[in-house]
Amino acid sequence: MLRTEAGRDPYDKALTDLVGELSTRSDEFRVRWGAHDVQLHRTGLKHIRHPVAGELHLSYEVMELPADPGLALVAFSAEAGSSDDDALRFLASWAATHEPGDVLATPNQT
Repeated sequence: MLRTEAGRDPYDKALTDLVGELSTRSDEFRVRWGAHDVQLHRTGLKHIRHPVAGELHLSYEVMELPADPGLALVAFSAEAGSSDDDALRFLASWAATHEPGDVLATPNQT
């Protein structure tokens, strides 16, 4: 998505600065960015390491918002009854009782 946005406006200074910073801080980013491997994915599987819920493997689908060009809604889901589904349910209950950004009191840090 970052590569797609960079292609839309190659003179966007904030984006150019971000790519420069990421390139100097991450060898992996620099190699991937330099490969110019551009593919736009609308569906797939994402692996996420969440600070509270842990490792998640979620299906996703990207839906364009025709009324707002350039914006999209990304929906994530887990297979019903899976450990990923359990982790999402745990995260939903955790989020209901914690302030945004509060990851200090996670169950793994007792």
